[in-house]
Amino acid sequence: MKKLSPEPTVHPTAVIKDTKLGAWTEIGAHTSLVEAAVGDYSYLEQGCQVIYSIIGKFCSIASYVRLNPGNHPLERPTSHHITYRAAQFGLGEDDHDFFKWRRSYPVYIGHDVWIGHNATVMPGVTVGNGAAIGAGAVVTKDVAPYTIVVGVPAKPLRQRFSPAVAERLQAMAWWDWPRELLAERFADFRGGAVAFVEKYS
Repeated sequence: MKKLSPEPTVHPTAVIKDTKLGAWTEIGAHTSLVEAAVGDYSYLEQGCQVIYSIIGKFCSIASYVRLNPGNHPLERPTSHHITYRAAQFGLGEDDHDFFKWRRSYPVYIGHDVWIGHNATVMPGVTVGNGAAIGAGAVVTKDVAPYTIVVGVPAKPLRQRFSPAVAERLQAMAWWDWPRELLAERFADFRGGAVAFVEKYS
């Protein structure tokens, strides 16, 4: 049985560059993280590609998810990367302003978010706490907390909980509890959300 630890568990084939990994995190095979942050207890399965993104705590990210795929300059005569990666083609210096523009549209993933297999979250999108993104979805707009979205482009399917329960979970911010408190109350995480908020909020 695989055991995790406070030190991040990173598969040897993963590529991690300028990225902060929290405690108890796990990064799967062939996953790439560039200029990103991953909160405590979150995991990314194999083949994920993440750039310019902040991922909250307790997030479950399935295989082949893409966060913040690169945009191309559609207003230029060509959208090809020759115009901003000019050095590769021996045509002068790269367009550093273009990459600053890309960095100015980060993706924010809240706490306790589940992202299904092969989903894509486009630049500049914020996904709220407790949301769930269906497999294969392409998320082009912000996702409200505790909302399940599916499809291309992703649209709301339903809410995970009633507004009252969702508000109480957000206010409780259980993802910020210290590990000792998580351990003490762990059995209650296996029950329903209504009972949980009644007991702890």
